[in-house]
Amino acid sequence: MRKITSLLLLFLCTSITFNGNAQETAVTKKVEQLEQQKEEITEQEKKALKEEVASINERLENGVITEAEAQVLKEEAAQKRALNIENRVAIIDNRIALIKRNGADAVELDSTEFQPQILIGFGGKDEDEDRIFGLRFREYPGRRHPIKYDRRTYSDFLMAVGFNNAIIDGQSLDDSPYKLGGSRFFEMGWQWRTRVFKKSNWLRFHYGFSFQFNGLKADNNQYFVQNGDQTELQEFDVELRKAKLRMDNLVFPIHFEFGPSKVYQSENKIRYSLRRQFRMGIGAYGGFNMGTRQKLKYTRDGDDVKDKLKRDYNTSDLIYGLSAYAGFDNTLLYVKYDLNPIFKDAAVEQRNISVGLRFDFD
Repeated sequence: MRKITSLLLLFLCTSITFNGNAQETAVTKKVEQLEQQKEEITEQEKKALKEEVASINERLENGVITEAEAQVLKEEAAQKRALNIENRVAIIDNRIALIKRNGADAVELDSTEFQPQILIGFGGKDEDEDRIFGLRFREYPGRRHPIKYDRRTYSDFLMAVGFNNAIIDGQSLDDSPYKLGGSRFFEMGWQWRTRVFKKSNWLRFHYGFSFQFNGLKADNNQYFVQNGDQTELQEFDVELRKAKLRMDNLVFPIHFEFGPSKVYQSENKIRYSLRRQFRMGIGAYGGFNMGTRQKLKYTRDGDDVKDKLKRDYNTSDLIYGLSAYAGFDNTLLYVKYDLNPIFKDAAVEQRNISVGLRFDFD
């Protein structure tokens, strides 16, 4: 019994010594990390000051401010960065003092409080009015990057919806075999908008990518049939409730956009806003077809039947065309026209046309 008790005491002492050494190592390592952060703070603030001075010099060269105003702004920036270093280093010193005084428990608490942040938000805005697309990591809470004085490029989400049909050689739109109200399109994508001129925002260059879904709903109880290299409409053997062909495309549109904008300017930044402003754009797009499918709905022998047929239907692989829009604020009248034929090697060429509303969520 004495032997067992001695072994337990020896194990307990060894464990206490090991745990004590581990805790001491954790404290020492954490303090070293914090001391390194103090050096990084000075470098960060110096870099930020350098960027601010460069922005001030740019405004001076452009004639936005005078030399005297530039000098005042530089002194204010230097004073601000010096105070930032002082305050941020003081925070680190307090953290070091807390850890040294309370040991390993304070190390765990400190690590929890200063975890990196993950910002999540499709289309949300950060502190510099940038759109957040997906995930964005920020090293520590409260750490802000210097605000860029002049941003020439913005990004935003776009969506469009409306009516779809086809321009057929030798026929008017009134004679179209597709239902005018039942054929529709939907488009969504992401775009970037860059100001073309340095000191004016009346002309912008738009570019990005979009997913287009163009639907054609056949009229007069007809449906699409692929006969070799020809795709044609034929009458169905029972009454159809729906016969719709849908083409899914990925395209890369580019537009030149025109229109006025409002200017908001302060000591730290200048921004051009398109809110409550008229705008119009003209451009083109190009891409490829991702897939084509037909959906049929009908009743046979008392049973409701839904057929989904996915095949080539001889639709064009390459998609290209012209597009334009015009409107007020974020709501725009939108027109797009495919220059490529809907069906390859067709006896009579057909080209897709869409008219609807476009929404730019900038």
